Amino acid sequence: MYTGRDMTELSMMSISDWNNDELAFFHHALQQMIPYLNSEGQTIHREIIEEIERRGGIKTLGK
Repeated sequence: MYTGRDMTELSMMSISDWNNDELAFFHHALQQMIPYLNSEGQTIHREIIEEIERRGGIKTLGK
């Protein structure tokens, strides 16, 4: 279970400052809600995906 910072705290920081667990958790959570996301939610999800890709992808987040 995820026990890290919540979205309220993370939204006040640059996504590049999020740790790997935070990126993975919120990517998964937002991915499950894609049909219901408004444009702001879609933008946040896209930024998370871009940061994960910048770090080498999901498989490398755990390393």
